[in-house]
Amino acid sequence: MPRIKASAAFEDLRILDLSRVRAGPTCVKQFADFGADVIKIESVESEDLGGSRDSSDFQNLHRNKRSMTLNLKSPAGKEIFMRLAKTADVVVENYRPDVKFRLGIDYETLKAVNPRIIMASISGFGEDGPYRERPGFDQIGQGMSGLMSVTGFPGQGPVRAGAAVADITAGLLAALGIMTALHERGRSGEGQWVQSNLLQGGLQLLDFQAARYIMSGDVAGQVGNDHPTNIPTSAYATADGHMNVAASGSTMWKRLCEAIGRNDLLDNPDYKDMEARSKHRKALNAEIDKAMRTRTSAQWQEVLDQAGIPCGPIYSIDQTFADPQVKHLGAAVEVTHPRLGRQRILSQMVKLSRTPAGMAAASPDKGEHTDEVLAGIGYDAAAISALRSAGVV
Repeated sequence: MPRIKASAAFEDLRILDLSRVRAGPTCVKQFADFGADVIKIESVESEDLGGSRDSSDFQNLHRNKRSMTLNLKSPAGKEIFMRLAKTADVVVENYRPDVKFRLGIDYETLKAVNPRIIMASISGFGEDGPYRERPGFDQIGQGMSGLMSVTGFPGQGPVRAGAAVADITAGLLAALGIMTALHERGRSGEGQWVQSNLLQGGLQLLDFQAARYIMSGDVAGQVGNDHPTNIPTSAYATADGHMNVAASGSTMWKRLCEAIGRNDLLDNPDYKDMEARSKHRKALNAEIDKAMRTRTSAQWQEVLDQAGIPCGPIYSIDQTFADPQVKHLGAAVEVTHPRLGRQRILSQMVKLSRTPAGMAAASPDKGEHTDEVLAGIGYDAAAISALRSAGVV
């Protein structure tokens, strides 16, 4: 069966991608970029993609895949899917938890035809429990996980992160789970059911804030651009913008005071240790701000780099992609789409020295590879034509 070869890393894997929107496609993208044969299975009927198929979002999420259409509600469509499942290593879906059971493509059913298969299910709140049937959405996950309660400035109310962080994290956790299951399968010869959800994706990102509560009952609140505990770490105004400076700990604190010409702060009892600096963070930040406003961000970058103090500018997105380090890292790469022409999309953000990710193909048109995939599992031209006439594909 012809396939897209983006990399050698996962060239022996086949993944059936039933996912939509963002969390599932984020998961599958990790495998597609590293050479897995990803077959994106789409409904024969029109689907609400939440935007155009030609949008930057869709093109970014679905590169390096093949697409086929299939009516999973029809007996013939289910038969085709089961044939594909026999040849596959992984199935990824992000339906509501009950849908796969109604379609008859749940893990236990797939396991009966292919004991080595790994199924990854990404949901809003988990495959069981009191919220099992609730629809999931990134912002809901951010809110219920506590992320929004610690984002923003004191008194302004909860604030969502500026990107779909719960979706993306749930997708990456699913990918990590799949890779773990693949490794274990090498010993046991058996697949398993991998599960992630948006709620736990948000909890994963809450990280040390969650640990603070679980271990000590400390309910964190909003602290704006300050670090919750390590002071001074914040965003400071400069002569031409803002920049982040992280100078927690006694050594860095001393270096910062010397670098900004404020050795007097070292003698102030209000700032004698981390606890005192945290207690008086508002006044301390005002003093640092006053000093930082005397030079540009670029000038301070040079001064603070020489002092060994972690710092960096706060960019708008266009400035980010103009940065020489971002360019050096190859964060944006080009692909050629047969209709859209040359397009820039986000590259794979993890680097492998010997089997790097590749951008071998732009996102496919709906059903572009249906005949190709069907032929690869034994359907001849007449059978494919009959399936099309019956609305199965």
